[in-house]
Amino acid sequence: MRTDEPHAIHLKDYRAPDFRVPEVALDFFLDPQATRVAARMRMVRTGAAGAPLVLNGEALKLVSVAIDGHPLKPDQYTLEPELLTIPDVPDKFILDVVTEIAPADNTLLSGLYTAKGLFCTQCEAEGFRRITYFFDRPDVLAVYTTRIEADKKLYPVLLSNGNLMEKGDLANGKHFAVWNDPFPKPSYLFALVAGDLGVLEDSIVTMSGRTVDLKIFVEHGNEPRATYAMDSLKRAMKWDEEAYGREYDLDIFMIVAVSAFNFGAMENKGLNIFNDRVLLASPETATDDDYARIEGVVAHEYFHNWSGDRITCRDWFQLSLKEGFTVFRDQGFSADMRSKAVKRIEDVRALRLRQFQEDAGPLAHPVQPQSYITIDNFYTSTIYEKGAEVIGMLKTLVGDEAYRKATDLYFSRHDGQAATVEDWVKCFEDATGRDLAQFRLWYRQAGTPTITASGHYDAAKKTYALTLAQALKPTPGQPEKLPMHIPVRLGMVGKSGRALPLTLEGDNAPGPEERVLELTAPQQTFVFTGVEEEPLVSMGRRFSAPAEFRIEQSAADRTHLMAHDPDSFNRWEAGQTAARTAILAMMKGAAPDPLYVAAIGPVLERALDDMAFAANMLSLPLESEIAMAMDVVDPDAIHAARVALIRAVAAAHRGAFDALYGKLSDTAAFSPDAASAGKRALRNAALRFLTAADDGAAADLAARHYRTATNMTDMVAGLAALARMTSPEADKAFAHFHDRFAKNALVLDKWFGLQATSPRADTVERVKALMKDSHYDLKNPNRVRALIGAFSGNQLRFHAADGSGYTLVGDVIRQLDGVNAMVAARMAGAFETWRRFDPARQALMRAELEATLKTPGLSSNMFEVVSKMLA
Repeated sequence: MRTDEPHAIHLKDYRAPDFRVPEVALDFFLDPQATRVAARMRMVRTGAAGAPLVLNGEALKLVSVAIDGHPLKPDQYTLEPELLTIPDVPDKFILDVVTEIAPADNTLLSGLYTAKGLFCTQCEAEGFRRITYFFDRPDVLAVYTTRIEADKKLYPVLLSNGNLMEKGDLANGKHFAVWNDPFPKPSYLFALVAGDLGVLEDSIVTMSGRTVDLKIFVEHGNEPRATYAMDSLKRAMKWDEEAYGREYDLDIFMIVAVSAFNFGAMENKGLNIFNDRVLLASPETATDDDYARIEGVVAHEYFHNWSGDRITCRDWFQLSLKEGFTVFRDQGFSADMRSKAVKRIEDVRALRLRQFQEDAGPLAHPVQPQSYITIDNFYTSTIYEKGAEVIGMLKTLVGDEAYRKATDLYFSRHDGQAATVEDWVKCFEDATGRDLAQFRLWYRQAGTPTITASGHYDAAKKTYALTLAQALKPTPGQPEKLPMHIPVRLGMVGKSGRALPLTLEGDNAPGPEERVLELTAPQQTFVFTGVEEEPLVSMGRRFSAPAEFRIEQSAADRTHLMAHDPDSFNRWEAGQTAARTAILAMMKGAAPDPLYVAAIGPVLERALDDMAFAANMLSLPLESEIAMAMDVVDPDAIHAARVALIRAVAAAHRGAFDALYGKLSDTAAFSPDAASAGKRALRNAALRFLTAADDGAAADLAARHYRTATNMTDMVAGLAALARMTSPEADKAFAHFHDRFAKNALVLDKWFGLQATSPRADTVERVKALMKDSHYDLKNPNRVRALIGAFSGNQLRFHAADGSGYTLVGDVIRQLDGVNAMVAARMAGAFETWRRFDPARQALMRAELEATLKTPGLSSNMFEVVSKMLA
């Protein structure tokens, strides 16, 4: 049990560094057990006269330190476990530091480490201090020149940030390469990769006529599986030029795929490093979701070149400045590449599953946090996805043209700087003339607002008075909240099914069929005139704010909107609300809602018009989504009611599902394009209903679907259906899949995950057995996430009444904390909602959290997360 409680870092205590570092020269002599790093830094005092030089360092062996060529004696500096302090330094000087590190022993995967014979770095957020002593903070920007020396046979590829300046052979079978990045950057963006890699090469001509070389480095033999990533990169570069006017600035852009990585990917300047699971794809190994993810992540990391690299964040409290903005940019790209409506549904669904839950629990924090113990714990959905939603609201409020004007101003005003959220919002104020003081509360206040609507229709006057009220519950450290500035996009649908014009009192002309209301007070009433028939309000269209929109509507109202709302997102939303309401009622003994069941008929009739959208309309809320609507969660009852509703829909529309499934059979060559993916999504949605009985006939159909599949998407759909069933067909299919892909770790991750998310009663024991499989590796984040991460999201079996699921995950995260604290702390989030369950489950989860807090040598990452959960 730790006795030294870590101290929090607060935004209010921020102070600029005492020195700036215009230039850094790094010389690496690579060796897995003893890499030597020689760092030469030009230092210039910017702070108080006489202030000491204090540098961050962790897990380093200090070999030597010198100022202006003069070696320092041990009594001229102080060396602590995480700091190097030199008390007497001039105002301008050259600092030489030589350190030694052991990359092969670095299981944290932070700093410089090795994986499968490859040297790799991960320096965000504070990994550079594990390479050399430095100001490891984002507001110290320097121009980096990096020289790498290594055994040529073992490490023929030597990469770092920027442009290649020089390379050559050396004595004793070694060689070197020198890279220079001319754009100042913080240390977290430094990158180095060395190894024996294959490469996929291409090029692109930018909007100014420059040719940029594009290279994706992968394990030998994986080059063909990087072609979709290359295609995505080229499309992203062109899109950024057209949508934001941003042109790439170096002579070369490189991506490297690695097998062991804490994140999905990292935007290091000119040298993006990717977890191979979000880069490699082929029809035989990747699903449509994988292809879409690759497209989005490649775009995201490339877009960081401007929103994160050229302009970085002043401190880690501004993290959403780069991440929220870049998520919003990659969402826009993916929407343009695919279906805007489907992309919006996917984004909102993910936001509600992760971020809304975060806002409602003990780990709630603002988009701009005010304090943290370990910054690694704040790479959260609030920072990323809610941060993106905040930017989306800005765009909604100011309009497309003004949004582009404001972002242009931001890029020009702050290029080469470490900026703040205030700088960002100020650009919008200056570009539009709007006062956004109240809007800034979205960055400062945690929690998900609830917007409640009520209306009164006056048939005689043909007016409709709509009252909107907002509320925001207390969150940790914020017991009282101020009213937010919330854009509410809405329309009205008549009982006739037609869209009604929205003309507000005082308008000089008939209004549009959709408009944005700005809710700024606790309660406001908006009166619409010329309303020819009693309307149904379609509120929060395209999810205009990260809020819970509530309006009293009947089952008939919701199914009417499912059929007639012009806004695709709200048609889906009406269906989700109807299904969720039906399931909650069934948990109390009600029969399946006949109106909802019947409303699926028209969805099936129009399914071929937009197949990807129809697949989403047929998808019921997940069990975890239903749980969020309950005061006390009952996992068993949720599962039973949801399955019963699926079976009711399946029985009512069996003929339509059969016909649709048969009509969508496809023998054409696989294509990852959006239309083809939508077709597969719809056919596999039909399969879910056709196998709803989970009986012998269902197992036969699912097995046949699996056996005849010509692509990974359909194979996984067949396996997912079989994973629900106790059947010889399921056992045979999973054994076949394992044997076929035994040499492909990324595909086996799907095999792990499908079994971990099964509702079968023996799932806990199966997961325990899978932990003994030779392909499972506690040191590899992908394997742990695929099995234990997937299981912790299994609403039914993780929350088994006997506590076996809690014990399994608790044991793993405590063991993992000593190997990779960052991944372990994230996985501990599975216990975040423990207070929302029945007393027996609460006690079991609390016991696991308390046991974790008492673990000897507990990391700061885990301490922060668990102590907040128990507070």
